[in-house]
Order: sequence, then structure tokens, then C-alpha cells
Amino acid sequence: MSLPDISSERRIRKIVIVGGGTAGWMAAAALAKVLGPGYADITLIESEAIGTVGVGEATIPQLRTFNALLGLDEDDFVRRTQGTFKLGIEFRDWGRLGDRYFHPFGPFGVDMEGVSFHAYWLRLNQLGDTRPVTDYSLQAMAAARGRFMRPIDAGRSPLSKIAYAFHFDAGLYAAWLREFAEAKGVHRLEGRIVDVSLRDRDGFVGSVTTSDGRIVEGDLFLDCSGFQGLLIEGALKTGYDDWSHWLPADRAIAVPCARVADPVPYTRATARPGGWQWRIPLQHRTGNGYVYSSRFIDDDAATADLLSQLDGAPMADPRMLRFTTGRRRKAWNRNVVALGLASGFIEPLESTSIHMVQSGIANLLAMFPTLAFEPAEVARYNRVIAYEAERIRDFIVLHYNATQRDDSDLWRYCRDMGLPDSLQEKYDIFASRGRIFRENEELFNDTSWFAVLTGQNISPHGFDPVAAVLSVEETRLRLQQTADAIRNSAEYMPTHGDFIRDHCQANAAG
Repeated sequence: MSLPDISSERRIRKIVIVGGGTAGWMAAAALAKVLGPGYADITLIESEAIGTVGVGEATIPQLRTFNALLGLDEDDFVRRTQGTFKLGIEFRDWGRLGDRYFHPFGPFGVDMEGVSFHAYWLRLNQLGDTRPVTDYSLQAMAAARGRFMRPIDAGRSPLSKIAYAFHFDAGLYAAWLREFAEAKGVHRLEGRIVDVSLRDRDGFVGSVTTSDGRIVEGDLFLDCSGFQGLLIEGALKTGYDDWSHWLPADRAIAVPCARVADPVPYTRATARPGGWQWRIPLQHRTGNGYVYSSRFIDDDAATADLLSQLDGAPMADPRMLRFTTGRRRKAWNRNVVALGLASGFIEPLESTSIHMVQSGIANLLAMFPTLAFEPAEVARYNRVIAYEAERIRDFIVLHYNATQRDDSDLWRYCRDMGLPDSLQEKYDIFASRGRIFRENEELFNDTSWFAVLTGQNISPHGFDPVAAVLSVEETRLRLQQTADAIRNSAEYMPTHGDFIRDHCQANAAG
């Protein structure tokens, strides 16, 4: 087999991004930064009349990697987006009414003698020790105290490794990324696309036409047009895998309210009769929303329920969003790559929406095409994106299914529904010895799965037998030392509000 003549490869010269918002401007900024000036012309087409969804304002720590790629100053980022810091998510009422647990960023304790910390905790727990696993998480302890700081050079102290993410105004983030991208040569075109032209020879997208008659040609198109998937679905008829039998929520209502106190360093997700409610604290306001299933609660009741739970005065009218949970059968079809809502939607229970945009961009850059659009590379991209989406789906389904609630039709349905085989395998392995394995490159690690499973009252029958390498007395001593170090570290940290005031207070914060 002869190798291809690299000199004959044809470079992508024209990149067209359809749609702005967070997905579009993240893509524009990253491509402009990585490809540099002169590689390709990058045009982003968006219409201010259409607007963006923009309900997602909470993230996971991977966003720090994206911002670092762009060279963005973190304090300036937080300041410009009215942001706050996030150490994890507090879940209320998911296992049973009255339950509360915390899913932290960062690990529980430290592994010992080559054995997972979770195994040692389970061993003591099954011997009657009632200390919660969150006592061994710096993020959980700090969040409960309303404290935050960035990691410092403190040797083996827990303060040396503090994983965190952000809450921010997604609209302000998109606007900031637009400034960044345009400064690097991205051309923004205001307009609404009314036609998509396919090439006769191969069915690839050749150009798009705006409502004022402008024709924009491209080699590579990124579809960031939201749920409609203007290119990936509207033009290419890619198809959609519907996951609503596992994730029945199909609507969300969002409303901001006035801030009533210093923001806490965590997101809150509270299970409600028809779905769940988010609470995301920013510097200038608090974001709130109700994700629910219209099969189990009507729009008026969901709106009333949400408004009754606000801790400040509403700052706008409630806004409704309709969706079908699932994903496109191909995120990359021909010369179109779908990002954000155009590629699919998994409800924002674990703040993964922006991460999926970031992941799509990173994988595109890793397999950036030529005009040949090699089928093997496209197939690999689709396989990687599909795998990640399906593993995230399983993790979200876990939250609904691992419940003992029977107070509403939704929770009875979720408790008794059939599961994806990949999720059932996680359950079965955990049930015996509390083991959790991170497969390939799935997003959520063993700490995340352990936090939700134990937080929602799922207990294994035993523990990893290798944990018996330490005596019970030695295990108690080491865990006590770990808890003491974490408690002392949490108490050393400044309050979240003080940290923001000292480092990244937004000028217009209310």
C-alpha cells in the first residue's frame, strides 16, 4: 500500500460557522487561536433577531483548560462574566424527600496501598461508622462553609490541589469570546440563513444564503444553529437518537432573581414532583430554572412551582425552552460538524452542556480535515463524540433511577424504568464490592459515580477485599487524619464572597 502524497493534500481555506452564542463563539475563538492568521478565512453568521438559548451558566473544571488555551486571564474572565466559583453540586431530595448530598470536584480522601479510598470508607461504613464520605472531600467541606480559594503551593496539604469550575453569565461569555475572535481575524456576518446549497457531485454543503441575498461559500461548516440543526439536520437529514424514554424531561423554564446574599460556591439541584430545579449564584443575580416532563406536570404548574421556590424577587418573565433529549446520529456528516444544541441535548443536571461544545472543538482540532475529509477520521470523531455523550447520558439517568421516591408519577416511572446496558453494568459491578471503573475516556470518574450512588442510598453488599491490607485500627487512624487535614484546610480558606471581592469583583455587580 502506497502512502498518500502529502503535497497533494488540499488545505481547508474557508470555515463558516452558522450561529453564534456560546457554541459558535467558543468555536470561532479556538479555531482562530490554534490555526493562527492566514491558515483559513473564518466567518461566523448569526442573527441578533434569533437570539440564543443561554440557560446554562454552570460548568465543570475542564473549562479552565479551554480558557487557558486561549490565554484568558481568569480574574478578568470571572469579572467580565459576573462569575462566581463552583466546587461541586448539592443535590436535595433525589434519593428520598429530605435527603441532601454533595457531588464534589476532586477526590474523596487519598488512595492508600494501591487501593481506592472508597474501599476503606466502605469497610468502616459497613462496620457501623456513620461519618459521611463528604468529610473526606475538601470541596464538600469548603462548600458547606461557603469558602473558596485557588490552590497554593503547600506541599502535601489538600490546599495544593483544589479542583473548581465556574458559574457565569453565558451571554457575557459569548460576547467576550466574540471580542477575542474578532481581534484574531474572525469575520462576523449579521444575517438569517434562508437557504443551504448542496454540491451536486457529493452532497456536501457548498454555501449558505442569508435573507438579504448574500451567498457565503465554505469548505468546512460548523453548525451552531441550536436545536433546529439548520445544516446537520435541515440540509443533511442526519437523523436523531431520541433518549426521552430514559430522560423524560422535555421542557425547562428559566428565570433570574435578585441576589439576596453572598453567592455560595456551588450549584444546587433540587428534585421536584415533575423534574428538578437549578439554582446558580452569580455576582449580579441568581439563575433559576425548572427542568420537567410535560407528561407529568403541566407548564402552568411547573412555572408556579418554580416561582414559589425563588429566594429573591424575579428579575424577568419566565422563559420556556422545549427540547428532546438525545443526539444526532452523526455529529460530523460530510463537511458539517455540529456543536452545542445542534449536535444534541442532555439536560444540564451535571453542567455538561458547555463541556460538550469544548469536547467537540478539541476533537475537531485533533482530527482537523483537509478537503479530502477522510472517512476514517470522520468515523473516529463520530465514535468518540457518541461514546462521551452516551456515558454522560448514563450518569444523568443514574440520578433519576437511583431513587426511593414514590410521591409522584415521574419518580415512580424513573425508579422502575429499564436502563441502558452500559448503566446496568455499572450498577451490577458496584452492587457486589462497591467498585467503579472509569472506561476509556468517559467524562465522569469513580468519585463522581460514588458520590451519586452513595448519596442516593445505593449500598454495595461488600467492599474491595484488598482494603483488608490495613487493619481496622490503622484504617480508622488514617481516615481520621485525612478528615482532620481536610477540615483544617477548609477552615483556612477565605469566604467565597471575600475571595471574589479581593480578586475578581465585577464592576456592575448588584
